[in-house]
Amino acid sequence: MKAFSLLDLAPIIEGGSARQALLNSRDLAQHAEKQGYKRFWMAEHHNMRGIASAATSVALGYVAAGTDTIRIGAAGVMLPNHAPLVIAEQYGTLACLFPDRVDLGLGRAPGTDGITMRALRRDIMRASNDFPQDVLELMAFFEDGNEQGIQAIPGQGLQVPIWLLGSSLFGAQLAAALGQPYIFASHFAPELLDQALDIYRETFKPSKQHSQPYAAAAVNVFAADTNEEAEVLMKSILMHVATLRRGNPGPLRAPSANFDRDPSPNELAEARYMLRESAVGTEENIRVWFEKFIERTQVDELVLASHVYDHQSRIKSFGIAAKVLLNMIETN
Repeated sequence: MKAFSLLDLAPIIEGGSARQALLNSRDLAQHAEKQGYKRFWMAEHHNMRGIASAATSVALGYVAAGTDTIRIGAAGVMLPNHAPLVIAEQYGTLACLFPDRVDLGLGRAPGTDGITMRALRRDIMRASNDFPQDVLELMAFFEDGNEQGIQAIPGQGLQVPIWLLGSSLFGAQLAAALGQPYIFASHFAPELLDQALDIYRETFKPSKQHSQPYAAAAVNVFAADTNEEAEVLMKSILMHVATLRRGNPGPLRAPSANFDRDPSPNELAEARYMLRESAVGTEENIRVWFEKFIERTQVDELVLASHVYDHQSRIKSFGIAAKVLLNMIETN
């Protein structure tokens, strides 16, 4: 492992607000910068009452303005929701304002439901089928524009690094074919992680940007002073995932709030299985977990998510994880 990064979904907590969620994101990024995280990723989601990062480029601009060195990036922009030119202009603008600090991860999923897709004025089937071509078009805008002479201003010539995201085998195949870095979303969809990484590495074709494959995997971390505290931190996301699977996502709830609304044992077991790529516990426990995960996957970079209700506990969780990972990098 060469580096570790952070994925923030700007959680809106029950009784909180989107404004506070975004203020917390900036504060978290400031701590992450000091703790050794290389990148601060945010993700595009729509019509989600518990996530404040829908306008991802705007949120990232706010975070970048409050930090100095940490890279900022979208993990990701759901490209089927957008025209490639618009994304080139948005992230070209960020790259102009924050030189050598911007990464752009692209996903094929809509990041929302069918009704919201219609509100976004996008044809999901056509947009998904056009995804590989749209990625190529977007990459061209960061170079010299496209063959029709259309230029992304800002954006042209900035060569913003492109990453491909995925939770299936498609993203791994496309990232390998285009010779781009790849991130697998094992923090919520771990089933195909090992197979996807194998396909990516075995079929990788060098590009002018990258001569070798570069694979990252997203995992969850819930770290605290005791194992019991860490388990409590994880409970909010377990409840949230169960609610999401019911089709009624809402703000992130406190781990001890209103037990009558908690998931059933079966729902909780399903959520825990879905979130099984999670390091949970004390500093020593998560160290052992990280060592096993990295030995198994041989990833170049870890992307850590810690969707925790209490902001200070979330900062502490990421801080404990950073201490462990820095030590692992320095001793290897």
